[in-house]
Parts: sequence; structure tokens; C-alpha cells
Amino acid sequence: MRKLLLLFCLSLFCNSLIAQDTGPAGSEKKKPDTVTVGVYITSIHDIDFKQKEYFVNLWAWFRYKKENAAFDFAHNLEIPNAKTFTTSYLTVDSSGDDIYMLMKLQCEMKDNWKIANFPFDRQKLRLSIENSLYDANSLVFKVDTAGDHYDRRYAISGWKIIPDSFQMVAENRIYKTAFGDKYAKKPEAKYHAFKIRIGIERDATGLFWKMFLGMYIAFLIAYVCFYIHSDGMDSRFGLSVGSLFAVIGNKYIVDSSLPESTSFTLVDTLHGLTLFSIFVVIGATAFSLRLVKQDKLRQSRRFDMIVAQSLLALYVILNIIFIYQAAN
Repeated sequence: MRKLLLLFCLSLFCNSLIAQDTGPAGSEKKKPDTVTVGVYITSIHDIDFKQKEYFVNLWAWFRYKKENAAFDFAHNLEIPNAKTFTTSYLTVDSSGDDIYMLMKLQCEMKDNWKIANFPFDRQKLRLSIENSLYDANSLVFKVDTAGDHYDRRYAISGWKIIPDSFQMVAENRIYKTAFGDKYAKKPEAKYHAFKIRIGIERDATGLFWKMFLGMYIAFLIAYVCFYIHSDGMDSRFGLSVGSLFAVIGNKYIVDSSLPESTSFTLVDTLHGLTLFSIFVVIGATAFSLRLVKQDKLRQSRRFDMIVAQSLLALYVILNIIFIYQAAN
């Protein structure tokens, strides 16, 4: 009898331990629900390089279960990197087992431009879609990859889309804040985001000559001073100084079309090289004048030719190197 009682007590003890380990039924963490999302971009236009803004028009669609009707992307859609966005068209189909929502969006986007290699720059346009109410514990996106995702016939004025640069991914975005939730274990919130990345590059050849032709002409005017006879030293100084101010003016005009930047760009490099070269011309003219004053006309002429050919060769070579590095 004692053995039976002992076995009964031992059985109750083991069952209680198992119940504590497994927990009550239904206490397992619920998996987040899936939302299938896709886009089709119809146009990218009005790219404002100085203000770091552009406009994009696109169709976006969402498909999710009826039981998740509270997701309601018509009101809870969030585009974090958009300055503003509007929905010009919206339709909802809930006749089947799922809710299908199709909308047309017009977005004014803000982005960061990399201007170090301007005008041979390549930029990456980014667009991110989230649900403003439901985090990654409740909602995850699944990318609809069927078909095209942008109008391949559409050409962005002054730009072209880099082949195979269009990417769509669904991944977590972590905010280092709990948004005031006092029950959060740490100041962090995780939202699932649908992200689009598009690589574009500038049609740079025409723009390059449009922006730098004045600078190169100013250099050539200063360079011609080497071939002016020693009797015209005043003209040589005048042309060189005039070219110097012309390059400075061209620099200000080009900078006015670029965003503010603390980094040294190709524009700064080429203008700096040109200003230094013109300064060399002025310095060489001063030394040549000194030789003329000493009646060393032959040495003065020989010095001018050596400096002229060396300066031109070095200037052209450095320009080719800097431009090649920027373009590639």
C-alpha cells in the first residue's frame, strides 16, 4: 500500500514539473502574419540635385488575410524617407479569402547624394514601406517578384538606370527607441520594411563640357602667355590674372548647382589644379621678367618654353587621371 501511495505522489510531482516547463496551452509566441507586397514604378522625375529631392510615381499592392484587416495600409502606410506622399487612387477587393489592396502613390523623396565624383556620379535611390502601427512581431513582408517592377521605356531626363541595379528586399528596420513604451525590455523597436533600391548614373559628357569649358579656356588663355614676346610682359601679367579670376568665377557658378558638402570633390580638384597652374604661369612670368631685366633674353625664352611644355603635359595628364578615376 505504501509503495502505491509513493508511486502516486511521485507521478503528481512529475506532472507538475512538466506543466511548469511546457506552460499553459496557447502561451507560445504567435508568429507574425505575412503581407505580400509588390510595386511598379511608372516614373521618376524632377530630380533636384541641389536640394537632394526627387519625385516618384508608383503602383503598390498588398495582399493579406481577412483576419488581419486591421493592417489597413490605406491609413497605416508609412514611407519613412518620403518628404510627403499622397494616394491618388485606391481600390480594395475582399471578395475572396484575402484582402487585396491596390493604390497609386505620388511621393516626394529625400535622399543623400554622393557628389565626390560629380558630374560622373552614380546615385542610389531608396524607397522604404512600413506599417506605422504593427511592428515585426505582428507583420512581415513577402516580396512579389513576378513581372517587371518599373517601366523600362521611361527615361529619366539626364540620367539612366544602371542595368541590374533594381533591388527589392524585405528586412527588419531597428529603431533605437521604444517610443515611450515603459514595458519594453530595452529602448528598441523593430519594424519589418519593404525596401526598394535603384541605381542611376548621369549622362555626364555633355554636362561636363558645359560646366568646365570656361575653366579650360581660361587656362589656355593663361598658357598662351608663354608665347607672348618679352616686350609684352604687362600683357602676360594681365591675361594671367584675368584667367585666375575667370576660373574662380566658374567655380562659384558650378558650386551653386551642387549640394553643400565638406568633402573634396572632383569639381574642387579640377578647379584647384587649374588655379595652381595659372599661378605657376604668373610665377614663371615674373621669373622670365627678371631674366629680361638682366638682358638674358635667350635664357628667358628657353625658360618659357621649358615651363610651357612641362606645365601643359602635367596639366593634361593630371586631368585625365582625375577624370578617369571619377568616371570609373
